Amino acid sequence: MSLTFLPLELTACRRLESGVARLLLAALAVLSSGLVVAQTPAEKSLASEPFRIIAPFPPGGPIDTLARILSAGLAGRYKQTSVVDNRAGANGNIGIDQVKRAAPTGHTLLVVPAGNLTINPTLMPKLGYKVETDFAPLASLAKAPNVLAVNPSVPAKNVAELVALSKSKPNSVSYASPGVGSGLHLAGELFKQQSGADILHVAYKGSAPGLNDVLGGTVPMIIGNLPALLPHIQSGKLRALAVTDPTRAPALAEVPTLAEAGVPGVAVTSWYGVVAPRQTPAPVLAQLARDITQIFNDPDIKAQLEKQGLTVWITTGPAFGEVIRKETASWAPIIKSRKIEAQ
Repeated sequence: MSLTFLPLELTACRRLESGVARLLLAALAVLSSGLVVAQTPAEKSLASEPFRIIAPFPPGGPIDTLARILSAGLAGRYKQTSVVDNRAGANGNIGIDQVKRAAPTGHTLLVVPAGNLTINPTLMPKLGYKVETDFAPLASLAKAPNVLAVNPSVPAKNVAELVALSKSKPNSVSYASPGVGSGLHLAGELFKQQSGADILHVAYKGSAPGLNDVLGGTVPMIIGNLPALLPHIQSGKLRALAVTDPTRAPALAEVPTLAEAGVPGVAVTSWYGVVAPRQTPAPVLAQLARDITQIFNDPDIKAQLEKQGLTVWITTGPAFGEVIRKETASWAPIIKSRKIEAQ
């Protein structure tokens, strides 16, 4: 299971932005050199007008970074203007609605975190969109592990000690999340279920306030996206106890997975993907999938994203649609059994 939900904390956003210029140059280089004139009808169609890449969250963070890489790559490939439109608000729903209503030509695309596709449909039954009928799955782009971390003042030095501490002092260990029903809230609930830890959920309105309270010691624990937490872990302001991926993160090679730490069944990875309006012609979708694969498999882009805690992960077309369906089905029973409702 994997997910994400909300944009990154501001400090981490600045760190991400430091590498954006290099990423954009690499994306342009991938598809702008040595090209011949588009030959297929799909290529001719895509080269006919500008692109608009909608990021449904504020600038900064992985959604914005990935959208800009995609935008630069398509601009170079098709010699067309391509803009990133940050349409934040309503937990991403404003930007998502823009793509739902866009002309299905392949020129308006949505870069979106997994939670908007796999969690919100169960969490918010009255959403203004239906993933399976309003959007065509185009491709996943990248993924990042989540990290269970604590303020250094917490005496627990590993996961087993944290679980023991929570049981010995009921209601003394709490964890911050970006909000009720967010992917990171659900990751905490899954950890609680699998470990037997006695931990309390503290919901915030966004990632930054919760992370700030953990850094300040008001809340002892957080499960957060690696790109957001990494600079604080490296500076010693947070202590990483485990990652939620099935494998260790290259950026935190010394930190065990939760399974290695004795808590199996919490494989929760954040990922980000691209969808298009549902009626976009199949040949156009196939061509865009090929373009995206080429853009994001460039070694320079891979290396720069890895430094930021992101791993390029490309799954396209129906296979990507199946990822969305399976994860939606896997999160639904957790949301319902825990009686989690959006607030």
